[in-house]
Amino acid sequence: MTTPRKSTITAVWARLIMALTLLFSFQAMAEDDVYTSFFSDKAVSGYDPVAYFTEGKPVKGSDKFTTEYKDATWYFKSAEHKKLFLDNPEKYAPQYGGYCAWAVAQGDTASADPHQWTIEDGKLYLNYNESIQNKWLKDKTNLIEKGDQNWPKVIN
Repeated sequence: MTTPRKSTITAVWARLIMALTLLFSFQAMAEDDVYTSFFSDKAVSGYDPVAYFTEGKPVKGSDKFTTEYKDATWYFKSAEHKKLFLDNPEKYAPQYGGYCAWAVAQGDTASADPHQWTIEDGKLYLNYNESIQNKWLKDKTNLIEKGDQNWPKVIN
């Protein structure tokens, strides 16, 4: 036999679990335009998207040089990189909002590692991890075509 106190606590936990389930269900149904981690608004995990083009490698951005774009905060290593981005954000922002390009090609979304990247035809693509990056590199032309067909439906 349960006591009234245990019954109340059980009911509260059940409501909390139901509320969290609904919250995360709706979260999963509609993703943001730009990938950021759950507890952050940093695009590209705080890395400078311009540096991929100008330095050929991922470079951590600075708190001194940030801007807001598509409801995310973008970080840059310098004022020059920030200006380049502001002059043409579509040129420098990663494709598919910075979600894993391979996942988007599969009709899904996943986070991306800023160290797993490719520039193809002047566009930046990020991938989830090294294993996925290797799959991406083997068939990127076909995967880009599929990703372009799936984007932005996968976030809606």
